[in-house]
Amino acid sequence: MFTPVFAQQDPGVLARDAKPELVREQGAGEGPLWHPKLGLLTSGDGHINRRTREGVVSIYRRDAGSNGLLLDPQGRLVICEFQNRRVTRLEDDGRLTVLAERYEGKRFNQPNDLTIDSRGRIYFSDPCYGDRTAMELVDSQGREVEGVYRIDPDGSVTRILTHEVDRPNGLVVTSDDRHLFVADNNNNHAGGARKLWRFDLRADGTVDPASRKLIHDWGTTRGPDGIKLDAEGRLFVAAGLNQPNPPHELQNQPTAGVYVFSPEGRLLTWIPIPRDECTNCAFGGDDLKTLYVTAGGSLWSIPVRVPGQPARTYLK
Repeated sequence: MFTPVFAQQDPGVLARDAKPELVREQGAGEGPLWHPKLGLLTSGDGHINRRTREGVVSIYRRDAGSNGLLLDPQGRLVICEFQNRRVTRLEDDGRLTVLAERYEGKRFNQPNDLTIDSRGRIYFSDPCYGDRTAMELVDSQGREVEGVYRIDPDGSVTRILTHEVDRPNGLVVTSDDRHLFVADNNNNHAGGARKLWRFDLRADGTVDPASRKLIHDWGTTRGPDGIKLDAEGRLFVAAGLNQPNPPHELQNQPTAGVYVFSPEGRLLTWIPIPRDECTNCAFGGDDLKTLYVTAGGSLWSIPVRVPGQPARTYLK
């Protein structure tokens, strides 16, 4: 098991004397997203919530049942609606467009997180946590499928990972479109994967299964969840626990926080967050030099030296 080293010891990650600051106690369970006009959006308490630059909090979209959030190239909000088992897009006029709801006639499990490449193709993970009795997706041998899918600009949906990972969660495409990182977090089965994988991404938006490379294994603690990239290609991965959650998530020391990896996958350092569970992160602020972290419904912020990777968008 990795012995955490506090990020303040790495002057390339955090601003001088930076420490995580609690900025909200609830309403930030998942899906942090910086919107240049609206401020920070989060998924929490069943809604999409908004926090302005001034810290004013409101419900942006009530009863969204959301998890991961993304801006598409036109600046429209794309939503993983895990409760409604679909991926949707919020149009400029307030209408909701369903982008993906079924694959080969079967409903998705729980669309969780999403990323986008330079061609505007959206990739999303579809795990199933908790009750599995409503799962519909199976392969030709009748095995349940928790896959990764791609939505093309023409609306077609393609499965790009089937059983290459155990239970996909967070994911991110690198800025050069060459790699797809996938958080594999089967946190409610003993021996389930708690790993971060890297796949080669082909020009056609498929992955090479033989290219799968293990980046990090969290062992028996909580595995990786949300992933973001900074402008230099480093990965910021939310993972870990501070208190054991037996029988499936165990550890003998605090591990919750954001793990920072080099573009090549070398673990650089760890930003501890004193709240369970650490679920996701996002870069925000007009300079993208504030790292926002969601943990147990709470929201934390910490200043970083290098800005986040700019969104692949153009706002009207």
